[in-house]
Amino acid sequence: MKILVIEDDNELREIISRSLTAERYVVETAVTYREARQKALGYEYDCILLDIMLPDGNGLKILSEMKRNDKDVNVIILSAKDSLDDKVEGLNLGADDYLPKPFHLAELHARIKSVLRRKQRDGQQLLQFGNVVIHPESFKVEVAGKMIDLGRKEYDILVYFMIRPNRLVEKHIMAESVWGDYIDQADSFDFIYAQMKNLRKRLKEAGADIEIKTIYGFGYKLVQL
Repeated sequence: MKILVIEDDNELREIISRSLTAERYVVETAVTYREARQKALGYEYDCILLDIMLPDGNGLKILSEMKRNDKDVNVIILSAKDSLDDKVEGLNLGADDYLPKPFHLAELHARIKSVLRRKQRDGQQLLQFGNVVIHPESFKVEVAGKMIDLGRKEYDILVYFMIRPNRLVEKHIMAESVWGDYIDQADSFDFIYAQMKNLRKRLKEAGADIEIKTIYGFGYKLVQL
């Protein structure tokens, strides 16, 4: 799961980023309106934490642009401006939640999990496709009722595809979501191929009835056998 933290307060941004990284999210950050706009419109995220008051612009304008460009992403507004007008405008522009500052990190984590469940898992606690079940709260994976061990990135790749079953996924989009936005600066994707190979092997050995198929020239698709 990849989260963009748009926050100009250095201390708060660092605290949020560290806490989310500890929860095994891939975290990207933006400090200014310009940087936030470029990232929010140019990359894919599972959730964006959006501060309204940025040094060079209003975060609600970014939300408005995302809506015009049909960017389907979970957005939680984080702002010290706890006015009813800001809250209503943000929600009308497509924000999923509004959390006024100051807030407890535990509440922020709970809000993130809630919006992810609502949009990506239809409110369900588990991810399931075929005979494979993922328990996101404990990072556990079971195949045909038996738990299997996966490496960190193997797990992240599997979650990414389990949220998008039967959908064609471009290789670089998946890589950005699992490894971060700067994956496009990598010299090669050999390490991705290695992780994918290991994941496929583990699923097959465990008797999974799903498979991540390579669609040559396009990317990958998670299908049921």
